[in-house]
Amino acid sequence: MTALVLKPTPLQDRGTPLLLASGSAARKRLLENAGLVFESVRPEVDEQAIRERAQVEGRGVDDTALELATAKALAINADTRTLVIGSDQMLSCEGRWYDKPPTLEQAACQLEALRGRTHTLHTAVVLSRGGQVVWQHVEQAYLSMRAFSDSFLAQYLALEGAACLSCVGAYRLEGPGLHLFEQVRGDSFTIQGLPLLPLFAALRDMKVLLP
Repeated sequence: MTALVLKPTPLQDRGTPLLLASGSAARKRLLENAGLVFESVRPEVDEQAIRERAQVEGRGVDDTALELATAKALAINADTRTLVIGSDQMLSCEGRWYDKPPTLEQAACQLEALRGRTHTLHTAVVLSRGGQVVWQHVEQAYLSMRAFSDSFLAQYLALEGAACLSCVGAYRLEGPGLHLFEQVRGDSFTIQGLPLLPLFAALRDMKVLLP
């Protein structure tokens, strides 16, 4: 007898399209794993200019992460039915901001600077519709790196290669980057770049996800 294959019941109201304003494979994977149906578009945003202006103006990291997430969401030209998800993540440690390292050499320097210290990930997410922000949220996670050896660092970078360059901290906690840490405090989705639980609560309030 042939097994009957049932299509999964949708968890969302398909009358409200969702669009992820991001080129991040990690954020896309998080939403896909949660069963959401959405489109994704990489927004054109000068993130470096926003960060530099924020530092000159003395703005906080949370505010800057929210501004970046907002800029991404509003950079997408979507119809008024569509909810656009914009998100950004920043890393701060002892007053210094860090970005995705462009090379493995700079990744090594960044990890050496974070070694033996606790840093903060600031992850922001916004929802926009019709060119207006309708909801926003920012969340922090606190991660303490252990005092790993230079030989470990070399082996780690050889193992991860270019994969670590796509992450603001030069690590993937869901991968070999876990070996860098002695303590992690915070939501795993926030660490991976998208605070899913508050986002889903907001989508339920908007009748996009089933209650």
